[in-house]
Amino acid sequence: MTIQLYNTATRTLEPFRPVAEGRAGIYVCGATVQGAPHIGHMRSAVVFDQLRRWLGYRGYDVTLVRNVTDIDDKILSKSVDEGRTWWAHAYHYEQSFTEAYDRMGVLRPTYEPRATGHITEMIELISRLLDAGFAYEALDGSGDVYFAAGSWPEYGGLTNQRLEDMADAADAPLRGKRDPRDFALWKAHKSEDPDTASWPTPWGRGRPGWHIECSAMSTKYLGAEFDIHGGGLDLRFPHHENEKAQSQAAGDAFARVWMHSGLLNVGGDKMSKSLGNSIFAHELFDRFPAITVRYFLSTAHYRSVLEFSEQLVGQQGAALDRFANFLIRARQALGDAAPSVPDARRGYAERTVDVPAAFASAMDDDLAIPRALAVAFERVSEGYRLLDAAGSAPSESDSVALVRLVAEIELMLDILGVNPTAANWAGAAGGDDSANRALDALVSELAAERLAAKGEKDYARADAIRDRLSAAGIAIEDTPGGFRWSLAD
Repeated sequence: MTIQLYNTATRTLEPFRPVAEGRAGIYVCGATVQGAPHIGHMRSAVVFDQLRRWLGYRGYDVTLVRNVTDIDDKILSKSVDEGRTWWAHAYHYEQSFTEAYDRMGVLRPTYEPRATGHITEMIELISRLLDAGFAYEALDGSGDVYFAAGSWPEYGGLTNQRLEDMADAADAPLRGKRDPRDFALWKAHKSEDPDTASWPTPWGRGRPGWHIECSAMSTKYLGAEFDIHGGGLDLRFPHHENEKAQSQAAGDAFARVWMHSGLLNVGGDKMSKSLGNSIFAHELFDRFPAITVRYFLSTAHYRSVLEFSEQLVGQQGAALDRFANFLIRARQALGDAAPSVPDARRGYAERTVDVPAAFASAMDDDLAIPRALAVAFERVSEGYRLLDAAGSAPSESDSVALVRLVAEIELMLDILGVNPTAANWAGAAGGDDSANRALDALVSELAAERLAAKGEKDYARADAIRDRLSAAGIAIEDTPGGFRWSLAD
């Protein structure tokens, strides 16, 4: 089946047809690093990470570009509030975003360009727009440069709006504009801003407007026409609408497909700074494992609104435990015969199994991840039945079936970025890390003591050891061959 993706620009599902055969170029609008990352940023990052992993599984050579906006009005004002130079402020929060992405298991982008590193490309693009008559220097001689929204016949096409129905562009004073809906390509230097926050141009010193940054950076790394432009739903207007207009007015075909991840609601309201209901990533990580947060973000279709509550996040722990407990038990039963753990960072070209057809069908259908997760749960239920029937010493045929099930389940979960046995999930049950190896050693030692106590008919001591393990959230199960343990449901 051909991959189908919902294109915001056409408001239809479309088959994915890349510009270059076998390659996929994705540009995702990254953070404006004015403050700490919140859960909405993480949802968008997870969505496009899962898209990237799925395209990689399907055999595409993926280039993913995610920008950093490190200069804008809010960065300048908030850096003063927090007592930093503007570039130190931007870098401080850029690191916070990187840490949060890493905690969430989001693969590093192929390129992560900063706006301040691409001023030359922005000036060249603005010059092209001026020469073509789609941009003009401010009427008041301030040095601002504006895109003339009414000069581009297709303006409003991405968001299905008419120019006369649009709100005024609020990114610059009205005094220098021909039309209040014209938006800033370049902002003249202000006396109250630091000199370091400006660059020389033919029309005077200043800094870029927000929208021109992404147009310049996406085409530099992906070409004048590329496959997918992504971001959160809140970026459709004005940001993406303006990007599309200025890029195509300059002569670039630009993005073939526009994809937007849905918003997050908190208590029934859209999460926003103005409402004071933002859920910051570092606060959430203090209360839940990052893998649980990522799993929660995967439970609704990426284009739908996702309702957030701590209770809803916490409930996902039980689902993850079901995966983790099965994989622990299966790997214990298989021993050295257990398959290697898949890793999206290495790619899936050398995999030993394919994902089930129903999982592939769901992912090909505009990343229908809730349906894909249902397939993974079906395989886990099948695996539990096989384990319970086989006991601690599965037959050769049972072992072959179990190896395949483990490989399929871990591959599906790795594509979604929630495989609890993956090395990056430090502390996740069954993970390939020192903490889990230490836990296995400690539990095995206590379990061996318990078996010895039972052998000596010291049942009180055996029960006490079992109770200690149970209190720590670990279930111990006697088997004909000894014991096995798992995290308690």
